[in-house]
Amino acid sequence: MVYDAFVLLSFGGPEKPDDVMPFLRNVVRGRGVPDERLAEVAEHYMHFGGVSPINQQNRDLLAAIKAEFAGNGIDLPAYWGNRNWHPMLEDTVAQMRDDGVTHALGFATSAYGGYSSCKQYWEDIANARAKVGPGAPVISKIRQFWDHPGFVEPNVSAVQAALATLDESRRATTRLVFTAHSIPVSMARTAGPTGGRYTAQLEETARLVHERAAADLPWDLVWQSRSGPPQVPWLEPDINDHLADLAKQGVTDVVVSPIGFVSDHLEVIWDLDNEAADTAKELGLGYARAATPNVDPRFVAMVRELVQERTDGAPLRRLGTLPVWDDCPVNCCTPPPRRGA
Repeated sequence: MVYDAFVLLSFGGPEKPDDVMPFLRNVVRGRGVPDERLAEVAEHYMHFGGVSPINQQNRDLLAAIKAEFAGNGIDLPAYWGNRNWHPMLEDTVAQMRDDGVTHALGFATSAYGGYSSCKQYWEDIANARAKVGPGAPVISKIRQFWDHPGFVEPNVSAVQAALATLDESRRATTRLVFTAHSIPVSMARTAGPTGGRYTAQLEETARLVHERAAADLPWDLVWQSRSGPPQVPWLEPDINDHLADLAKQGVTDVVVSPIGFVSDHLEVIWDLDNEAADTAKELGLGYARAATPNVDPRFVAMVRELVQERTDGAPLRRLGTLPVWDDCPVNCCTPPPRRGA
């Protein structure tokens, strides 16, 4: 297969206060979420001046990828398109068409399977191509990378660095807590050939990071960033509830590692650097939050390696044992039910 471009696929985020509500309406489109509820979420963004860090993080990542490509003889123009805010993917696809691109490789800023983290990007691509119409380039999505050394190793280093900030004399009562975005329980238990892979892949990443970074510490995988109506069950426990339970068990210190994310965007800094950090302080827990990969050179090199798997037939570099594939089955990862138009 011949590819003639690369496109970074991401979630997007507001870059000024006036962007916040329109962005949030894009995020929940078709779910029947009232503006009153969105206004509550908007306050998280207003806490940071109405700016999400994610767009600048994507600019930085794209610049690093371009430099990595240039330094390794990969002659692919690199583009960037978002799901929920500018640059919107359909605008990027239109630009790619105008530039003569016919078949691009797409890299999504999510390491895992699941509806929002994988299948929805396939839907984004299909919708963008449909809006652009004739001549829209084909986009083939690069495989998930939860167990790639270029993702695991930066998380290992980050856990080690965070652990080094805590009191060594209390290591026997220190715990490692991995976090990821919660999803509805019904999505996590999806039947079919790929059912349950989101949680299984996260558990594998947690195990891989734990055994390399702090094998002597007990660890847990918990959840953050829950949304949706309270009557719908989501994966639990929430990070804040879990910290309270750990304090009752005699834990004195925690390292929190957000392995569900590739950059320190708003959900990470709000949920962990604000809410969870405040919870830990109230409980008297020592607290250290490990960094995400961001533009760690190993992570950037991983993107180049994933491209070379497809362009040059380079061998897959993996640390885990779960199945991996490039193209998802049609019945993969059932989406959540939608309300309204």
